[in-house]
Amino acid sequence: MKEELIKNIFLKQQQKEQVPSNEVISDWASRLICVLYPELSYFTYQSPEGIKDDFIKLEKELVRILDATKACTDCNHEAVSAQFFQELPELYRVLNTDINAIHQGDPAARTEFEVIRAYPGFYALSFFRIAHALHQLDVPLVPRILTEFAHSKTGIDIHPGARIGEYFMIDHGTGIVIGETSIIGEHVKMYQGVTLGALSISKNMVKIKRHPTIEDNVVIYSGATILGGDTLIGEGSVIGGNVWLTQSVPPGSLVYHSPEITVVESKFIKNKV
Repeated sequence: MKEELIKNIFLKQQQKEQVPSNEVISDWASRLICVLYPELSYFTYQSPEGIKDDFIKLEKELVRILDATKACTDCNHEAVSAQFFQELPELYRVLNTDINAIHQGDPAARTEFEVIRAYPGFYALSFFRIAHALHQLDVPLVPRILTEFAHSKTGIDIHPGARIGEYFMIDHGTGIVIGETSIIGEHVKMYQGVTLGALSISKNMVKIKRHPTIEDNVVIYSGATILGGDTLIGEGSVIGGNVWLTQSVPPGSLVYHSPEITVVESKFIKNKV
């Protein structure tokens, strides 16, 4: 049995897809984020040329990562990397809107510096925005590795294929799940434990929209579960905590769960003589 196990493992070693380690991929993204946001770095550039040089190095490193990812052998990795860095100013602009949304939306956030350095929502979104840009360029494997790395650090699970608008605020964030075909508008606020999921799971649904659409200016409170590709949450709606929702709601709706809570006062206090 031991020999058979060793043989099976060896066979899988020969057949495995080639891709750089998760540490190499996540380190590249982390260094890119540190260049974009010096608040995260101990290093101080002495001139703009130093920043430009690091962007060039990161662009070349992305090419090496893509070259080592054998899932796409006939891709023009230099062109993909160049396109990603050409679009970086827009990615940076959108990330800044997320920072602004978190800062303005959370009374506990004293400064944008605090949001950048300490908020898991920003950390997860920075990795997501990079992963989504790569996903849009049809880069295999790497985008999912990036978002799962952020998931492991923050407890926030965002598929790189999700479409998320500007000024997205994640507060606390632990336990949030945003599925692959989710569409989220602008100025949306989302609290911990929210799930944007599918009603059913089948492999033949891979190219079908399976996850909800959230329009602009929606607030979704903690523990809410919203399921289904046809489910649309109308603009300006508020979804209360612990709601289970599988149907669309019109703009400006308030959806809430009404649990029955019983309070028995003084049940465990003995009467004093």
